[in-house]
Amino acid sequence: MSNIETLVKNLVEKHGKTRNSLMPVLQGVVKEERYLSEDAMIIVAKELDLSAAEVYGTASFYTFLDTVPRGKNIVRICKTISCHMKGKDEIIEALENAMKIKVGETTHDNKFTLLTANCLGWCHKGPVMLVNDVVFPELTPEKALEVIQDYVKNSK
Repeated sequence: MSNIETLVKNLVEKHGKTRNSLMPVLQGVVKEERYLSEDAMIIVAKELDLSAAEVYGTASFYTFLDTVPRGKNIVRICKTISCHMKGKDEIIEALENAMKIKVGETTHDNKFTLLTANCLGWCHKGPVMLVNDVVFPELTPEKALEVIQDYVKNSK
């Protein structure tokens, strides 16, 4: 049995074998593997007795369920109008220049993926950046770069 099969079986055992278990199982796979491979989605479909199309449809609908490999650290910049008005474009530009990638890309060393996201729920504290599961509100380009540098230092 492959690692992904074991992971999915353990997640299904934990969350149950019903349609309602699909999201927590997919989230568990992403947490461990950093994305949902085609193999993982097929195994989830078999384990939950769902069609592969239903699993893929769910996975591709939700922004935080990545269906392509991502970097170790996923950096998401809120792209709502409130964050836009507070300077999210300058944050994105600073990060793109520092990481030498564009939004949607991953650094050559696979340490960072830069993405935008619809509302992160912090409109009153924008612009906002999410790195993995940690929120960084009230950003400036300088603060955003400091956050990324801290992740670089702490990943060694």
